[in-house]
Amino acid sequence: MGKNAHATGVKLSTSIKESLVWAKEQLQEVCERPQYEAELLLAYHLTQDRSYLITHERDTLGNLEDFQKLIQRRSRNEPYEYITGNVSFYDIHLKVEKGVLIPRPETEILVDVVAKIIEKEHITRIAEIGVGSGAISVVLARKFPNLHIIATDICDTPLRVAKKNRDTFGLGRQIEFRKSHLIDEVPEALELVVSNPPYIAEDFMLESNVIDYEPKEALFGGIVGDELLNQIILDVKARDIKYLACEMGYDQKEPISAFVNELGVKSIKFYKDLAGFDRGFVIEFV
Repeated sequence: MGKNAHATGVKLSTSIKESLVWAKEQLQEVCERPQYEAELLLAYHLTQDRSYLITHERDTLGNLEDFQKLIQRRSRNEPYEYITGNVSFYDIHLKVEKGVLIPRPETEILVDVVAKIIEKEHITRIAEIGVGSGAISVVLARKFPNLHIIATDICDTPLRVAKKNRDTFGLGRQIEFRKSHLIDEVPEALELVVSNPPYIAEDFMLESNVIDYEPKEALFGGIVGDELLNQIILDVKARDIKYLACEMGYDQKEPISAFVNELGVKSIKFYKDLAGFDRGFVIEFV
């Protein structure tokens, strides 16, 4: 342990305060908030909350090598959420792991958009395409106890992780999972489909923490990026489902508008994220 500790610039015996100084330095190049992330990772290492670090800053840090490994992983751009296996979304915490898209704060807006439709239309049967961690389905099921959701994904890892998250919140009666391309394996009558599908163009340059770690099948939507979105629109229209709500890329409003207007629908409404970018749409088909 001594050799490794000296090699990384941490003394053999180091306090919580000194460890944070070292960790912040290691994360300077990869994090917007290196101090904050250093604190989060140390709190995770100690299984304590961040306030503990202040009240125990003079304490000697145990298992120093394990903390170093966490910081080294983050310094190589591995997302914090994969390191801790946990992500905060809406009002809950969910399990995530490599192979599962990390839910973003902007997807909370999609949840709110869909919740308004469910409430207004008294909807009870929906599908989610591309379940990922289960974030959208779990939050919606918690909001609406009479809602039944069939959630699909083409990959096994997201289905397994989403099932864990569903079961953590005791939502087995409301959410069922199917391995499926889009809604191919969902013949049941539905009132609404929601999706945060892959919508990034395949030549778009993503940051290392995304492209090197997150699942490519959950990111890229085709050569242009909107191919999968267009297919979802066609599939939902063909099934006579009344509503479709999707997240999209900030630059996709114009092509999606043109595509939908050619098809002919009752209405399409776009919404923006908190940064003011176009971020999603709701189509009413019938």
